[in-house]
Amino acid sequence: MDFKQIQELVKMVNKSNISELSIEEDKFKITIKQKDNEVQQVFTVPAVAPVQAVAQVAPAAVPVATSATPPAAADTKATNLLTIKSPMIGTFYRSPGPDKPAFVNVGDDVTSGKVVCIIEAMKLFNEIESEVSGRIIKVLVDDASPVEYDQPLFLVEP
Repeated sequence: MDFKQIQELVKMVNKSNISELSIEEDKFKITIKQKDNEVQQVFTVPAVAPVQAVAQVAPAAVPVATSATPPAAADTKATNLLTIKSPMIGTFYRSPGPDKPAFVNVGDDVTSGKVVCIIEAMKLFNEIESEVSGRIIKVLVDDASPVEYDQPLFLVEP
């Protein structure tokens, strides 16, 4: 196993919910553990004497959406807003391609069944359709960022 393959394994574990991954081949063993925002790699490669190296890799930062609205204003507005949530884990894209316009923008009207974004999961691009009708008030996720199952993507005013 070469260094690039090991890097790919670390990235895959970092993006997934896997807590530990172990691979054993002839005279080679690798264990990648993910704990509390850390990924730990342990390499053992027998040579003249057994060698063991430990490296710490920080996981990729996941952007967290925050609200700039004051709490009092949020309470009065949030009571009538609907949420479009992610039906799967993957990477969120607002448009069908890098040079294409976004499916929806703030202020656009959506109807039930209209495509609002794409979520890439395992190299498959899944069009996500709105289950509600109304006007897009806020996009809660940055383009090309990872999303979790049931994570809010858009706020919609009915």
